Amino acid sequence: MEKGNRNKRKLNIGTTLGLIGLSAFLTSPINQPAPSNKEGLSQIVMKELVNSPLEEKVELFIREKRAENNLYSDEKTAWSVYDFSTGEKVVSINEDVPMQCASMVKPFIALAFYHLEQEGKVGYNKKTKKEMEKMIQNSSNVSTNYIIKQIGGPRKVQKILSDNYPEIFKNTSIKEYIPKGGKTYKNKASASDYTRFLYYLWNNELPRSNEIKRLMRLPNRDRIYTGVKNIPKGTIVYDKTGTTSHLVGDMGILYIKSNDGKRKPYVFVGIIEKQKRLNGAEETKRWWNSRGNIIRDISGIVYDEIK
Repeated sequence: MEKGNRNKRKLNIGTTLGLIGLSAFLTSPINQPAPSNKEGLSQIVMKELVNSPLEEKVELFIREKRAENNLYSDEKTAWSVYDFSTGEKVVSINEDVPMQCASMVKPFIALAFYHLEQEGKVGYNKKTKKEMEKMIQNSSNVSTNYIIKQIGGPRKVQKILSDNYPEIFKNTSIKEYIPKGGKTYKNKASASDYTRFLYYLWNNELPRSNEIKRLMRLPNRDRIYTGVKNIPKGTIVYDKTGTTSHLVGDMGILYIKSNDGKRKPYVFVGIIEKQKRLNGAEETKRWWNSRGNIIRDISGIVYDEIK
């Protein structure tokens, strides 16, 4: 049985709730400049709904999957959904629990690099841009390690994030390069960290926000839109998946057309982490597909409620 994160707290993120809804509806996120972070990120209150109808639907779905033996006792899940148009966190389940990042760490690495670029300490040239694209779109671990080296190593990535963006990275720990074979288990973050990162990204408060969004919008097989039958074609998606032999996840922003015909953005984060090791490549692949489809099913449930 999934337990929602009942330690509801106010998150410091943006301007005012009214301005959030207005900007989400009336402004394009694509052409807005990112401000300098020298004075820190702006502040806002994110309203969190306790036991929202949508959260109850998600919890019920997870309970059903456990009862059907499609989620095992050694598997924990985390979910976070934030609706920009209302300024409300409508799903908050285990969202402050640190879990493996897998490749979902890669936009964080991009942020650390762009922070150094903003300070004039690294350059964003054609090669680095290509490596960034391969890191985000193709999830290349070789390219990821290249970018980490440009920054100065995993510890430097962690220091940049924790020193300059403490409002976001409350449960994030970056400890390693991506090991050979993609067996990365030491880097961790929480669903709430991804939500805060995506919030600031959408509101163009991060260095090169537009470029990070461009990278996260490049075509890929995601788990929050691709294969979700009830989410219509034409939905704009900014996301990054993560996969290891112990984790399946996706974090992103869906920019949908709501029932009134207007564009409406919301954050969706879904993570499933397994403790026990799976037996062989075939069983691992089946687990990836099965749990990826659970994330897709919940993404569909969220879409139906928010649209």
